[in-house]
Amino acid sequence: MPEATAHHPPSYLAGVAAATFLLAVLHAQLAAGEDERPPWYLCDPYGPSGSYAENSTFQANINRLSTTLPKNTSSSPAMYTVDAAGDVPDKVYGYALCRADANASACEGCVAAASRDAPRVCPLVKDVLIFYDLCQLRYSNRNFLLDDDYYVATYSLQRSRLVLSSPAAAAAFDAAVAQLANATAEYAAAANSSRRYGTGEEEGVDGKSDRPKMYALVQCTPDKTPDICRACLTTLTTVQLPKLFSGRMGGGVFGVWCNLRYEVFPFFSGRPLLHLPAFVETPPPAPSATTSGEKKRNRTAGIVLAIVMPTIAAMLFIVVAYFCCWRRRRPEEQTFLPYDIQSIDSLLLDLSTLRAATDDFAETKMIGRGGFGMVYKGVLPEGQEIAVKRLCQSSGQGIEELKSELVLVAKLYHKNLVRLIGVCLEQQEKILVYEYMPNKSLDIILFDTDKNTELDWGKRFKIINGIAQGLQYLHEDSRLKIVHRDLKASNILLDYDYSPKISDFGLAKIFDGDQSKDVTHRIAGTYGYMAPEYAMRGHYSVKLDVFCFGVLVLEIVTGRRNSGSYDSGQDLDLLNHVWGHWTRGDVVELIDPSLGNHPPIEQMLKCIHIGLLCVQKKPASRPRISSVNIMLSSNTVRLPSLSRPAFCIQDVSASDSSNPHSTAVSSKNDISITELVPR
Repeated sequence: MPEATAHHPPSYLAGVAAATFLLAVLHAQLAAGEDERPPWYLCDPYGPSGSYAENSTFQANINRLSTTLPKNTSSSPAMYTVDAAGDVPDKVYGYALCRADANASACEGCVAAASRDAPRVCPLVKDVLIFYDLCQLRYSNRNFLLDDDYYVATYSLQRSRLVLSSPAAAAAFDAAVAQLANATAEYAAAANSSRRYGTGEEEGVDGKSDRPKMYALVQCTPDKTPDICRACLTTLTTVQLPKLFSGRMGGGVFGVWCNLRYEVFPFFSGRPLLHLPAFVETPPPAPSATTSGEKKRNRTAGIVLAIVMPTIAAMLFIVVAYFCCWRRRRPEEQTFLPYDIQSIDSLLLDLSTLRAATDDFAETKMIGRGGFGMVYKGVLPEGQEIAVKRLCQSSGQGIEELKSELVLVAKLYHKNLVRLIGVCLEQQEKILVYEYMPNKSLDIILFDTDKNTELDWGKRFKIINGIAQGLQYLHEDSRLKIVHRDLKASNILLDYDYSPKISDFGLAKIFDGDQSKDVTHRIAGTYGYMAPEYAMRGHYSVKLDVFCFGVLVLEIVTGRRNSGSYDSGQDLDLLNHVWGHWTRGDVVELIDPSLGNHPPIEQMLKCIHIGLLCVQKKPASRPRISSVNIMLSSNTVRLPSLSRPAFCIQDVSASDSSNPHSTAVSSKNDISITELVPR
């Protein structure tokens, strides 16, 4: 078996970043010019992960994933899906990706074969990575979906060598491969490539057998941003290609987040998306008749010029580029700092593309109306369904909120966070484009007596778990520590199988370092979800989101929207209504009757207990969201005792006495409102 190697970048060696980023590169020698047949696989790609027992819960969870991944992957517009099954410690995380040129039927068949083969080729192993020609699949007992650093474990998969006439011919061939690979990789990583996929062909040189026509295919998982995709592919093109594929007729580099393959024959379906002319070697400079002293001086001058000129050119390029960007910015974009512009440029979409996708924002395409504008369903040219959030000109969401949402969401990835696909800032428009959620928002189904039967308890418990996991990513697991500040039922979107995704980050705040709380002079939120310390004094922390989560849990279990008033003197809000029944011992009466006659009462009571814990009046009395996830997944953890919850913040008129300029603003119709005040 070929030897595995590992490459650690400086950030890893310095101990920066807790997660690891895996690229699995398979390498197998060809026999008689024929490829080694798939599957190509890695058992324990990260090292020993342990094994599971026959007929164990872990094995049952693997089997559950195997039944859902093939269909979910083939039916996804991007032919990519991530999922999980079971609860910790037997939870199994999985993903599958099909090659973008495969049709749905071939994709489903390939993932199904991979699901069958993975336990067979790696029996009883908890962490398995398997590749076919058209698809790849991984399952593991660790949440590798959060990995965002580099750790490269390599095997090699190589085609046989070309017979090259000279070292110069070998160098020219390798340079031609590099040109094709780099150009195709850049095409796949471009901002307008929503599928993160590219194919290319490069012309050969007539009459030269060692310079044939070549073809390449490059793909990243579509959830990766252009920058992450580009960084992943750069590792393949600059490190793996020169090291493993010098003089090779073809080869494949297959990884978890990105892949690259090139051949001297067409191996993908459809016409290449990129066409390159034949690589042209730079002729060597003609020898000059100089003395040895002049040659030495020329060499010295050449070295100096080689160092200085690129540096000067780079500095000039940066200055010119910055000046051009500054000149081209429209007035509403000028509040963006340079690093914001770089982030947003990678997400820009043309207004004409969005007009075509939504039939020019036709009323028949409208799927929602929010506090900041309209939401339309659209379809991009490659077939991907999208939700287009068009902010109205008088929208309360100003450029700062828009900037916050763009910069935050573009840097986040979790299966329970809605994915930002792009943004349009043309012709005074402010448009955000997200992945389309066919079941819309939680409130539309949960609070509709005709629709709430769609949400049986299994779906509701799945939604509660998903929201908690998404919040844990925001609060504790992502590189940015984020407080959402506007978590509510209308900001929980539901995908095809009712998995929840947290949306709308326009009011989100980033925490730096160990900062645990802060004070804002701009209080914004929604009736029914605002924690008392935030509404009355502007104090916000991760415990604000925990309070909102508690309200959501109680709404999901009871099927009732929160209501009431802080100043009414009446216990009409849902929190105190539930508390009253809890203390009398008849809280079961509040469970949503649409859940049927035989719901799992113990699990529901545990959720009510957790919900009440999260809405305690003092932030310190509320659990961290990671503790909530442990409570939800464990049947043995003892839940803390409860005290009376806070009154729900509804009609706030009080200002922070320590700050006469602070203002609390809430919405009466479940629409988020922000009020700006001078500082």
